[in-house]
Amino acid sequence: MKKFALFLFVLILGTGSAFAQFETRSTFPVSGAPYSAVVGDFNGDGVPDLAVLAFLGGQVAVALGNGDGTFSKPTYYNALASSLAAGDFRNDGILDLALTDNLSNNLQVMLGNGNGTFGPSSYYSTPDFPNLIAVGDFNNDGKLDVLTVDQSGYCPCMSVLLGNGDGTFQAPIITQPPGPAAAIGLGDFNGDGNLDVVTAGQFGSSNDIGILYGNGDGTFTDGPIYQASTSPQSVAVADFNGDHILDLAVANAIGGSVEILLGNGDGTFRYGPVYAAYFPVDIQAVDLNGDGKLDLAYESGVYSTVANVLTGNGDGTFRRGGSYQIGFESVLFSADLNGDGQPDFILLNYLGNQVVIWLNTGAVSFSPMTPLTFGAQVIGSNTPQTVTLTNNGRKKLSIQSITLSGPFSKTSTCGSSVAPHASCTLTVTFSPTTTGVKSGLISIVDSASSKPQAIELIGAGTVVAITPTQLTFPAQKVGTKSVPQAVTVTNTASTTLNIQKISIEGLDSLDFAEGNTCGSTLGAGTSCRIWVAFDPTKTGTRTATLGITDSGGGSPQQVSLSGTGD
Repeated sequence: MKKFALFLFVLILGTGSAFAQFETRSTFPVSGAPYSAVVGDFNGDGVPDLAVLAFLGGQVAVALGNGDGTFSKPTYYNALASSLAAGDFRNDGILDLALTDNLSNNLQVMLGNGNGTFGPSSYYSTPDFPNLIAVGDFNNDGKLDVLTVDQSGYCPCMSVLLGNGDGTFQAPIITQPPGPAAAIGLGDFNGDGNLDVVTAGQFGSSNDIGILYGNGDGTFTDGPIYQASTSPQSVAVADFNGDHILDLAVANAIGGSVEILLGNGDGTFRYGPVYAAYFPVDIQAVDLNGDGKLDLAYESGVYSTVANVLTGNGDGTFRRGGSYQIGFESVLFSADLNGDGQPDFILLNYLGNQVVIWLNTGAVSFSPMTPLTFGAQVIGSNTPQTVTLTNNGRKKLSIQSITLSGPFSKTSTCGSSVAPHASCTLTVTFSPTTTGVKSGLISIVDSASSKPQAIELIGAGTVVAITPTQLTFPAQKVGTKSVPQAVTVTNTASTTLNIQKISIEGLDSLDFAEGNTCGSTLGAGTSCRIWVAFDPTKTGTRTATLGITDSGGGSPQQVSLSGTGD
C-alpha cells in the first residue's frame, strides 16, 4: 500500500544542478484518505482537473482546476476502489473514469458528462479482485480498452476488457502474467505496433520483471523474464537514452535500488546501471530541469518521507539530483497544473485528508546546488566560491534584492534583472574570525516566486592548517607498500592544540597505513607530520580518508586518500 503525509513548503536540497523551487499554491480537503489521483480536463476548458481516490471513504473526489494551480471544492461520487485511470471511452472528446473495485470482482466505469460531472457507474466482472489498472488500445481498433491486474487468491490474472467505443466493454480476455505484479507498464517494446506490457513484482525469492508481447487482439504472448536486484515495487517506461526505443526504470523497494533496463528494440532488454536508493517506490519519468532529458523521481523511505531525483544524462545513465522533503506518509504525482510547461507536484495527504499542490516556480536554478559548503578553513583566510544563477523561464527575471547573513561576503553580476535563458554569478567568500561551524544564507527576492530563493552557506573556522588536503598514490603492486607521503598539521593558534585521534576511515581503510609525530598535544605555532603509505590489498581504485580529531574547530580535519592497486 502506498503511504501518505502532511506537507510543508520546502526548497530542494542536494548535489548537482538545481531543478527548481516549489511552493505550496493550494490545499483542499478530501475526506476518506486520498490514495491515488489522475489528472485530466474533465470539463473541456483546457485546464487540468483532478480526480482523487478517497480510499477509506469509498469515494472518488473530482476537483476542477482554475488554471493557476488552485482547485474548486471537490464533488464526490461513490467508488470503493484501489486505483483509477481516465480515458475517452466513447471517442467523443469527453474524459471518463475507470476504477478497480478491490472488494469485489469488478471494474467500475463512470462516464463523463463533459462539464466536470460524471454519470452513474457501470460494472464489469473480472476474474479476481482487481488492484492495478491501465488504459490503452490493445486491439488497434481505435477504441480504448482497459487492462486490470486481478490478484487476491486463486488467480494472479491479467484481464483486458475491450472497449466497444460507446463507453461499454466486452467480457475480459484473461492472461496469466509471470507472477503477482506490484506494478505494470505499457509500451510497444518490439516495434510491431501492438501494445506490450511489463510487470514487476516479487514471488517468494524470485524478483521478476516480465515482458508480455501484445498480439493486437487483446491477448498476449509470453516474453522474457528478467531478475530484479531485489523486490520490484514500481516501474517507469520511457526512452532514457534517446535512441527512440523504450527503456525501463524499476524501483526495488526492499534492499533499495533503482535499476535501469535498456531496450534493444526487439522486445528484449539489457541490464543497465543500478543506483542505490533507500526503499524507493512510485517511480516516474519526468524532465525536472528542462534540459530535454528525462529524469527519475521516486519516493524514498519506509514511510515515503522524501522524494528523490536521479538526473538523466540522456544516455541511459543518471546522476544524483535533488531531494524534496515531503513529510511522513505521502504519495506524490507530477503534472503541469498551471500550463507553464513545467512539472508541478500533487501530494496526497492520507492521514490529514487533504490534497496539497506544489507549484513549480522553477524559472531560477543554481549551480552548484545549495548548500554551498566551504569545509574547515583557517581563521583569517579567505576562500571564494562562485554560484551561477540561471533564468530558465520565458520571461525576464526581475531581482528586487539579494541579501546575505553570516561570516560571508559576496559580489554579484546579476543586477536588477536577468534575461530569459541567461545567467549571472554570485561570488561568495568565507572569512571566519572564530572557530566552530558557521552558517549563512543568501536570500534572493525575485519575480519567479512569492517566496525568496535561498542559497545556504556552510563552513567552519579552525586554527588547524592541513597541507595538503589530498594524497594520490601511483599504481602500487598488491601486497607491497608505497613510499610514504607526508601531511603537515600546523597549530596557528596562540594556545596549545589537543589532538584526540588520528585515524584512517572508509571502506578501503586497510589499504592505507599511517604514522605520525603529533602526539596528544601540539604547541602554539608549531607543526607535526603524519606519514601515509599505500599498501593495496586488491587491484583497482582504493579510497579512504585520513581524519584528525582535535580541539581547533572544524574537527575532524580530513585528507582524501586514493591509489590504484596493480
